[in-house]
Amino acid sequence: SYFGDKSSCVENTSALNLTSSSVRGLNSACVGKTPLSSSRSVCRSHTPLMGYSVTSSSAVSAHSAASVIVAVVEGRGLARGEVGMASIDLKNPEVILSQFSDNTTYAKVITKLKILTPLEIIMSNTACDAGNTTKLFSLITEHFKNVTFTTVQRKYFNETKGLEYIEQLCASEFSTIFMEVQSKYYCLAAAAALLKYVEFIQNSVYAPKSLKVRFQGSEKTAMIDSSSAQNLELVINNRDSRNGHTLFGVLNYTKTPGGSRRLRSNILEPLVDAETINTRLDCVQELLQDEELFFGLQAVISKFLDTEQLLSVLVQIPKQDTVKAAESKITNLIYLKHTLELVEPLKAALRSCTTPLLKAYCNSLEDTRFGIILEKITTVINDDTRYTKGCLNMRTQKCYAVKPNINEFLDIARRTYTEIVDDIAGMITQLAEKYNLPMKTSFSSARGFFIQMNVDCSTLPNGQLPSEFTKITKMKNTYSFTSADLIKMNERCQESLREIYHMTYLIVCKLLNEIYEHIHCLYKLSDIVSMLDMLLSFAHACTLSDYVRPEFTDTLAIKQGWHPILEKIAVEKPVPNNTYLTEGNNFVIITGPNMSGKSTYLKQIALCQIMAQIGSYVPAEYCSFRIAEQIFTRIGMDDDIETNTSTFMKEMKEITYIIQNANDKSLIIIDELGRGTSAEEGIGICYAACEYLLNLKAFTLFATHFLELCHIDALYPNVENYHFEVQHVRSSAGNKEKIAYTYALSKGYTEEKNYG
Repeated sequence: SYFGDKSSCVENTSALNLTSSSVRGLNSACVGKTPLSSSRSVCRSHTPLMGYSVTSSSAVSAHSAASVIVAVVEGRGLARGEVGMASIDLKNPEVILSQFSDNTTYAKVITKLKILTPLEIIMSNTACDAGNTTKLFSLITEHFKNVTFTTVQRKYFNETKGLEYIEQLCASEFSTIFMEVQSKYYCLAAAAALLKYVEFIQNSVYAPKSLKVRFQGSEKTAMIDSSSAQNLELVINNRDSRNGHTLFGVLNYTKTPGGSRRLRSNILEPLVDAETINTRLDCVQELLQDEELFFGLQAVISKFLDTEQLLSVLVQIPKQDTVKAAESKITNLIYLKHTLELVEPLKAALRSCTTPLLKAYCNSLEDTRFGIILEKITTVINDDTRYTKGCLNMRTQKCYAVKPNINEFLDIARRTYTEIVDDIAGMITQLAEKYNLPMKTSFSSARGFFIQMNVDCSTLPNGQLPSEFTKITKMKNTYSFTSADLIKMNERCQESLREIYHMTYLIVCKLLNEIYEHIHCLYKLSDIVSMLDMLLSFAHACTLSDYVRPEFTDTLAIKQGWHPILEKIAVEKPVPNNTYLTEGNNFVIITGPNMSGKSTYLKQIALCQIMAQIGSYVPAEYCSFRIAEQIFTRIGMDDDIETNTSTFMKEMKEITYIIQNANDKSLIIIDELGRGTSAEEGIGICYAACEYLLNLKAFTLFATHFLELCHIDALYPNVENYHFEVQHVRSSAGNKEKIAYTYALSKGYTEEKNYG
């Protein structure tokens, strides 16, 4: 992230890691503020205070550090099970509110939290009083062992205050949110506690009317529970979390951080509305057909920085004016100018497109406010000020950002700064002549200006540098060093920089106050950029492989489909297979020896279903899908020492979860069941689970080694048996028989006997 060194998230890690006593101390220091945290309680003594990342087993994408803070509150008494959540990403100024009723397993809450991958979870102190903890609290702490928990007094979960906060902070374009949340007391209460807490730890307040606030029910997306996300390797590879052999890795050709965040959240929460999905597919189709559009858009999108992070820092007003705050604001204004200058090229790239969504994006970019903000910026900021790489270049850009003749003291300070920099260069040239050494001026953000030279140590008198040089470091033949005079010059340089930054900051703040009223258009822009980036990424993935556009019907039919991740790893293309499920034929039992391809085939179907529902093309010759509202999987054969669960117990928990939550619109993948116990019991359990699932209209694929299960098709007409074929090959000597795997699916159940 370009903002890493300046972002408030980094500055405040120390604040996030306070003990309860120091938080109270801080609170009393904030004059006139009531203490916010009743205790910095990590209610279970063995949960580490340090933990900022969710446990390795959860669906976290390895590359992005957690930066989301979530407040959760649950109704009491008769309203138990009604849960309100509010979350804000410290890198993206968008408050997401949700409220929904959940059953006693709290599956929705846990899934939502796993997708958010929080840095910190805030709950009311009444939920985790010792000896009286609520079930929701115990479940959350069990699932998020490494996440910091903070308890806040119940009085801060105040829905009236929440509504006031939203009225005060929500940008006017998103004001329809009031209609949605007026009666949703729990999410308003969570919002009140969240915003109060964030402003406290960030030591800054949000500018009025500057946040995007949206309400998100739990209906608009398909639900994939966290263990399914893990089994299918959607965003994390199970063997090595750093490698890209995941669905996210296969589709991720995004150029911006916002695009990759959007792709990740889409994979974990696919769409369920066929119309929206088809709108996306139309865009991907147009990008594939029009090469000029594809490359033109890609060129513009790749120039964008992290727009959401930029917005996040822009809308925060620091409570204290420090040099760091000043420098950060100036940098952000330069980034904002850089971003707004890309609106015109983006509009030009989209001008020729024909699909409704791309046209709508092009029209949104016609918004006059982009021009207004840019105009306001260019009255104060130099035209040639832009984002550049390298710390010295960026420092120069910040120094000369404001136009001359706006503030004469600033002009004088800048002249002084230039003189000091020239003096430093002159002094180093003199030293080089004096000692006859090839010295040159170098700069680093930590050391300021210092001297560097490439020279073999044997050419130096006595193999040493002259005595006036200090802080000498040597890397191969490169010496880095400084002198007492240079250190003094650097201090003078810093002093004059501080003056420049301070004066520039005052001008920038005045400018930002004029911009805030127009800020909503930037939310639109960041939304457009991340969406286009994701669609370009889908189109890019298609060009590398023969994917096909999916159709949406009431049938799951895939002709010659293959596993998208396996294709990336394998040397040759995987063996493709067909899949066919309809309402009258919705249960498929798959048999075949070990290593014949059962698990890969099952995962491939779930992955193709997810790819289709996020608007991507699918690895097949032809495919049609029925939209799945939930995707369940029961894969894997591990016990779990952490939760003290045996293999059998884990299987039973997973199948119970499926049976309790599945509905007619689910896709269920079960890769063997009942293996952690004796064969008789295992078959009995499988039979019972199958009979229950057969009463649903859900599409189920069940792989098993229990051939007795295959006879269930005599009782139920909606069962189909398939098997993976293998061939027996005799060696040339004729004394040994080997099994050759064909990886091809055929009707009927397997004839293999005695396979291990």
